[in-house]
Amino acid sequence: MDSVIIYIMGVSGSGKTTIGKLLSAKTALPFFDGDDLHSGANKEKMKTGTPLTDDDRAEWLMKINQLAKEQMKKQGAIIACSALKEKYRKILSGEIRVPVYWIFLRGSYKLLLERMRSRKEHFMPTVLLPSQLNDLEIPGQCIQIEISNSPGEIVETIISRIGMN
Repeated sequence: MDSVIIYIMGVSGSGKTTIGKLLSAKTALPFFDGDDLHSGANKEKMKTGTPLTDDDRAEWLMKINQLAKEQMKKQGAIIACSALKEKYRKILSGEIRVPVYWIFLRGSYKLLLERMRSRKEHFMPTVLLPSQLNDLEIPGQCIQIEISNSPGEIVETIISRIGMN
């Protein structure tokens, strides 16, 4: 398969990291978690329950885009990133000259909150879920997958929809 960039997107608690790692294991594409590229200041801000602004996210989005540009020259990559707004997705896909797929993991507020409460040692508090949902602009061109499906089913759906099987 030619190089591709696959963004696994959605609000906190949607399972981006879990799905990204499983998809990576199935496809041999490297997985990167966008959370790892947040600055310490951004993580601290979120820990206190303060939503990030567009300005807070600007450098982070550019770092992820740079990573994607580097990986497109290789076999491609799977990148977990909330990518909440269309303008963020434009930055994330800027100058990418290989196919870019947006996988939107969607779920009910109740399920997302339940998942966030069950996580241990994550910097994102549940109090920020409403602000993420308020910021979310569902992409027009994406593969939407309901998170109530099992992780295995979600990964198989992604592989099938992208045509990686």
